[in-house]
Amino acid sequence: MDERAFKSLIDYLEKVPAINSPIATGTDEEGFWWIKFQIDVESKYAWNVVQELGCVLNYISINERLPTVFYPVSPAPYLNGGPTEFLSWVIETKDKEFKPGTLKKWLEGRLPNPVHDLEQWNLAE
Repeated sequence: MDERAFKSLIDYLEKVPAINSPIATGTDEEGFWWIKFQIDVESKYAWNVVQELGCVLNYISINERLPTVFYPVSPAPYLNGGPTEFLSWVIETKDKEFKPGTLKKWLEGRLPNPVHDLEQWNLAE
């Protein structure tokens, strides 16, 4: 899978508050794809973004789960530094037939809309 397959998903994620560019992508030898990015941990939207993505990507419903996982990754903090610079987030697919463009459509239908409109994000504590 080449970079063009990820373009619409990357364009969408770049509009999500607190997600920073660049966004990396790749596929493994078996055809499973992944996308990796940083979330600005100092943004007031950061945890809302993590919560929304975690809900859609990991647990949309008991009976209707997407073939994706969303999780944090980091090199050893004691060798590198804190989350501002070294904490990243990964979305991986668990189904070769599930394409990045399909994920974009799922996110569009479930995240605040329009995703870049800050007033649409629930910041209630």
